Amino acid sequence: MENPRPQAPALTPPMAPLPVPIHPPIAPIPVPPPRVPAPAPAAAASMASTPTPSTGDGGEAEYEVSDDHRAARERHERAVQELLQRRRAYAMAVPTNDSAVRARLRRLGEPITLFGEREMERRDRLRALMVRLEADGQVDRLLRAQEDDQAARIGEEEEEEQIEYPFFTEGSQELLKARLDIARYSLPRAKARIERAKRRHEDPDEDPEAEAELVVKQAGEFVLECSEIGDDRPLTGCSFSRDASMLATSVFFLLLKGRSGAAARAISLSHQVVGAKQFLCICGGRRIVTVYPFPRPHSCGSLQHWSCLSLIEISFSPQENCNYSWSGIVKVWSMPQITKVATLKGHTERATDVVFSPADDCLATASADRTAKLWKPDGSLLMSFDGHLDRLARLAFHPSGKYLGTASFDKTWRLWDINTGKELLLQEGHSRSVYGVSFHPDGSLAASCGLDAYARVWDLRSGRLFFTLKGHVKPVLGVSFSPNGYLVATGSEDNFCRIWDLRKRQMLYSIPAHKSIISHVKFEPQEGYYLATSSYDTKAALWSARDYKPIKSLVGHESKVTSLDISGDGQKIVTVSLDRTIKIWSCRSSTQDNEMELD
Repeated sequence: MENPRPQAPALTPPMAPLPVPIHPPIAPIPVPPPRVPAPAPAAAASMASTPTPSTGDGGEAEYEVSDDHRAARERHERAVQELLQRRRAYAMAVPTNDSAVRARLRRLGEPITLFGEREMERRDRLRALMVRLEADGQVDRLLRAQEDDQAARIGEEEEEEQIEYPFFTEGSQELLKARLDIARYSLPRAKARIERAKRRHEDPDEDPEAEAELVVKQAGEFVLECSEIGDDRPLTGCSFSRDASMLATSVFFLLLKGRSGAAARAISLSHQVVGAKQFLCICGGRRIVTVYPFPRPHSCGSLQHWSCLSLIEISFSPQENCNYSWSGIVKVWSMPQITKVATLKGHTERATDVVFSPADDCLATASADRTAKLWKPDGSLLMSFDGHLDRLARLAFHPSGKYLGTASFDKTWRLWDINTGKELLLQEGHSRSVYGVSFHPDGSLAASCGLDAYARVWDLRSGRLFFTLKGHVKPVLGVSFSPNGYLVATGSEDNFCRIWDLRKRQMLYSIPAHKSIISHVKFEPQEGYYLATSSYDTKAALWSARDYKPIKSLVGHESKVTSLDISGDGQKIVTVSLDRTIKIWSCRSSTQDNEMELD
């Protein structure tokens, strides 16, 4: 066989070469010319006058620096340096207390104050001084002053640790004994009250709800038993004795006295303006008394407005001048016939309140003459309590009968020892006048109310403020503790009566009780099953202590009701008014029971 002829290999055509991109040449990086230091001012002036030579091609050009550009550069550098200094200054620890700033300036040898310099300006001056010293390289001086300050501060702290300052205001030894006596008196009573409440709650035979319902039902049967004219002037206060066998009322009137010594009591007072002259007309029963002229114009006002005048020429007749003065008397009446027993005269200003002692038959009176007085029922004066700086409003006896609390327009209320007549406690805390004061049934707490729209509860055993009753928007004129020990009632000029819980320290109820000012509030003294309020709307009202719904409205007075009181057994209520009458309200069911017992 013939060998096959070998075939020639296939020829691949050659590929065209890839085009290589041609990059443009890179321009060389310009080299900045060397910085020439700024010449001296004389050299700069000569350079400015001499033209700067320039080199040929390829050589470096020399730049001419003008004066404006050089000044701007210097200002920029100075601003940068000031900014850095300011940052260092604010980062530097500078004392904030002015006394420490003064001490640091004194240690650095600088004046501690300049004329008209304030605290912040003094602190800024110290900061600038410290930055300047640091920039000048005087860091050791700054460190030395700082170490001295720290050493002085450590020494002061050690001295403060050695001296123990009291956290309370130190009182007298009499006050300390009184606080101990009040604690011994109140703790057993509080224990007995709590045990009685537990027993009534756990005893199946006891039914407090049914008893409360019965008392509230009886309170709805209060009727007017008798009405008596207490005086020919408005009545301001009233109080039952502990067994309700006596009643005391306070009254104020205007007393006129002439040169001859004859005195007359003013029955009415009015203000007349005739042309440009003003006259005060006072009716004394038999003749008209005219006052003229006034040293300065006065507008027509109430009797209280005229009490601020110290001396006025009053003419009984064209030949006789007389003076006037306010005077307060207190009358003691026997119950139930309301027969006058005694008249207590001793106050030189109007009497504002009266209250019987819970321990005996003594009674205390408060007056606008800044004094309170202790009396026997027969009219003999036992003691006078002097110390207030302004007129008194209301007062109250401590349940033990050993102490007397008085509220005054000098923004304080005070506690007195009735055996020695000494002032034991002067309690501040109200921003305006204090109008009323009341004591807890156990004797451990005291409540005060005032014209600052607040009532405050104080612990008599420690002297601390226990609770501030905030809620009224107008002055608070009355405050009363409930016999259950944890409820407090307040009455205010905002026409509301508010109930507060001392356990929760909050307000429980807000009662829109009357259409006018509430002058007085008081709980029923046995169990506190109902609450009584008196008002300037000529009414008194009774409210259930369970849900504070209205029980009865006592209507009968023709003018503002100024005060009220409830007998110890809760069966009688007395109210007094500006209509000069005393009204006794009694429970109809109790009257029928008494008649049945007599039969």
